[in-house]
Amino acid sequence: MGREGILIVVSGFSGAGKGTIMKELLSRYEQYALSVSATTRKPRPGEEEGKEYFFKSREEFEQMIADDALIEHARYVDNYYGTPKAYVEEQLARGRDVILEIEIQGARKIKKRFPEAVLLFVTTKDAQTLKERLLGRKTETPEVIEQRLARAVQESEGIEEYDYLVVNDELNVCVAEIHSIIESEHRKIKYNMELINSVREELRNFSEGE
Repeated sequence: MGREGILIVVSGFSGAGKGTIMKELLSRYEQYALSVSATTRKPRPGEEEGKEYFFKSREEFEQMIADDALIEHARYVDNYYGTPKAYVEEQLARGRDVILEIEIQGARKIKKRFPEAVLLFVTTKDAQTLKERLLGRKTETPEVIEQRLARAVQESEGIEEYDYLVVNDELNVCVAEIHSIIESEHRKIKYNMELINSVREELRNFSEGE
């Protein structure tokens, strides 16, 4: 039997580079599956249905809530975001590590529903870098940028609820660090009981002279 999949929640400030980190992580390592969220926000240029997000109308999203088809959902800057349940459960069952890139409200709900989930928070090295990255996107209005910066103040109050903090200053270093954290989680005793029990059984056989 292969190793169990681990559920990993990645949150962080808007502009900290979570999306870029996720793409790089998935391109380097085969063990990961990125859960595609559903959202009611409009696609940004170049975003594809079912790849970055499942783009839903407000009515469609509210029907998913009613059908219990989401393991978490939240409203963020006047839009809904949520994690479809079926894909996550299927990938974990196959032994893949499933990454959810969601904000802090959703992370709290995931931790309640999946206590074993590992929560990582991504930040820039300082607030000025965060603001510069948001301005550099040129995909959002000044009003939305101000909303995101105001939201970051609220998000910073919840960082203590996460298991790990990762600073995205140099992309390659950051991606390697996240992979190392997840690999360390797989070494925990609770995920290795099958091997431990097998070794115990063999040792008992040795002591009995077999």
